[in-house]
Amino acid sequence: MITTDLTPGSPCWLDLGAPDVRAAAAFYSAVLGWEYQPMGEGEDMEGGMFQKDGKTVAGLGRLTEEGARSAWMIYYSVTDADATTQAVQRAGGTVRVAPRDLDDWGRMAQYSDPAGGQFAVWQAGRNTGFELADETGSLSWTELYTSDAAASKEFYGDVFGWQYGDMELPGGGGTYTLITPAGLPEERMQGGLMEVSKDDLALTHGRPYWHPVFAVADCDTAVTRVTENGGSVQMGPEDAEGVGRLAVCLDPSDADFVVLTPSRS
Repeated sequence: MITTDLTPGSPCWLDLGAPDVRAAAAFYSAVLGWEYQPMGEGEDMEGGMFQKDGKTVAGLGRLTEEGARSAWMIYYSVTDADATTQAVQRAGGTVRVAPRDLDDWGRMAQYSDPAGGQFAVWQAGRNTGFELADETGSLSWTELYTSDAAASKEFYGDVFGWQYGDMELPGGGGTYTLITPAGLPEERMQGGLMEVSKDDLALTHGRPYWHPVFAVADCDTAVTRVTENGGSVQMGPEDAEGVGRLAVCLDPSDADFVVLTPSRS
């Protein structure tokens, strides 16, 4: 489970780069019941925060990188962003945004893994990250699609010290790798990675990519809201044994995410 503590190597923040901030704010408010709080004054809608029940769950900003696709960026908690940057480089990754301070909020950096999968880290200052997780309308899981699971496991293990556990998917669906932060028990699993063909990575032209899984009260209702508000569905809704009912979706700018109604034991 994802929590709001600061365990190194665990998800602590996510934000969306969107070409149309106003449209993205309206879409996710309709689908996930979020409230959008613009930062600063005026109506330029350059960026801000999403909240659920008064708690911050994610960020939103205008997509400014030339040629980049709209996508969610997942940040992992670290105690030293500069040391993590060195670990990324030693393991064969590249630095997209060098470590930098965001006032006294904290220190961030963004990277690509050796195959091009993008991710980020956050060294907490005054801001520790999201205020709600593993609840309806918030991040409940993270997932990496990659064409080389073994290489991905080695890289992220070197960088974060993650622990892995493999499970076979039913019906010959392949192997799914569960991710747990270093030194924590299995009940603190935070995400997974799965090997897929490069044809299944069309969104990123063959590069691996991370996407967020958001908990929802009713998956089918959430999917209806996705399509009614200009998004689309790549897969589902369908039931996953022991997991819940889920669907893989795209927002109107083709940023991918998953909605999941978890199984209740």
